[in-house]
Amino acid sequence: MPDPSPSARVAIVGAGGIAHAHAGALAELSDRASLVAVADTDRDRAETFARRFSVSGVYTSAEKLLAEERLDLVHICTPPHSHTPLAIAALRAGVPVLVEKPTALSLAELDELAAVQQATGTPVLTVFQHRFGPAAVRLRRLASSGALGRPLTAVCETLWYRTDAYFAVPWRGRWEVEGGGPTMGHGIHQFDLLLSVLGPWSEVTAVAGRLARPTDTEDVSMALARFQNGAMASVVNSLLAPRETSRLRFDFEHATVELEHLYGYREKHWRFTPAPGHEHLADLWRSDDADDVESGHLLQIAAVLDALRHGTEPAVSLAEARRTLEFAAATYASAFRRRPVAAGELADDDPFVRAMDGGAVPWPRVKEAA
Repeated sequence: MPDPSPSARVAIVGAGGIAHAHAGALAELSDRASLVAVADTDRDRAETFARRFSVSGVYTSAEKLLAEERLDLVHICTPPHSHTPLAIAALRAGVPVLVEKPTALSLAELDELAAVQQATGTPVLTVFQHRFGPAAVRLRRLASSGALGRPLTAVCETLWYRTDAYFAVPWRGRWEVEGGGPTMGHGIHQFDLLLSVLGPWSEVTAVAGRLARPTDTEDVSMALARFQNGAMASVVNSLLAPRETSRLRFDFEHATVELEHLYGYREKHWRFTPAPGHEHLADLWRSDDADDVESGHLLQIAAVLDALRHGTEPAVSLAEARRTLEFAAATYASAFRRRPVAAGELADDDPFVRAMDGGAVPWPRVKEAA
């Protein structure tokens, strides 16, 4: 594995919209990293991106980029179906990888990636940036300390709005390219944060439907989840909500903690309510305004760079990402099989290991394969 210098050499593969968020974050971290190369199959897009972010190396293939550049980290910002093969290519080149969600299109793909990670000793990390906001870090610390009492119930809602035109992009709304609908591509950020607080889940009971959009995937899913610690949660992922919001609520024995935002949160988006007799907990929740940084790529990328430089394990690891991806797979399996799915149940040659749709989607296709 490369030994990152104080200024790590970083490349981005894929120059579309989300790559700009990565590049912007790296620009703010110029004391720790230099964005030295970009690759995109569309040369004009790659060159435009390179001019905007002052990138010297421009390539039309990840393979050529990996062969010619000395790198400490590569960011994968391409459509989901290419995440695993590109990550594997980087690992075999000895370069740590930060992959946009979802890490893989299926549990089988992710396990293939894990095998290459183990063989090469080079880490694969997933972008789950909402874990890194100061309030989320504080909540996990308080929850794990026992100060809030046992977690009892939780609500996780990603209620977003996407028009029919949004799905005109060829790779959107197709199981074989995107992996799923809002469960895989939108709500996954919120329920990953939920899982990071509540810990391992034990069972999922779900429904999913294509109610309004011209897509092969679902446009709504709803899940009820039980956790190993006894907590229960509801999880809703929708692209049909004209008033968009992202909402999380945790009810512990001694306090309720709530978050409502859209695509990124600050301290003002959180609300802490101690139970009667536990008013002192408000002092533990209170933060310094200096910590009020929006949850986003900047915080996670900074944490990744610091971990790589100091030789500690960076987040979010492949093992953690698998738990989140398995929750998505269980949501689909439960919805399409119409029964609860236990953690660990999806294994071996189960169709929902090989693909998120499990070959069991109960509605007809509407999108033609490209």
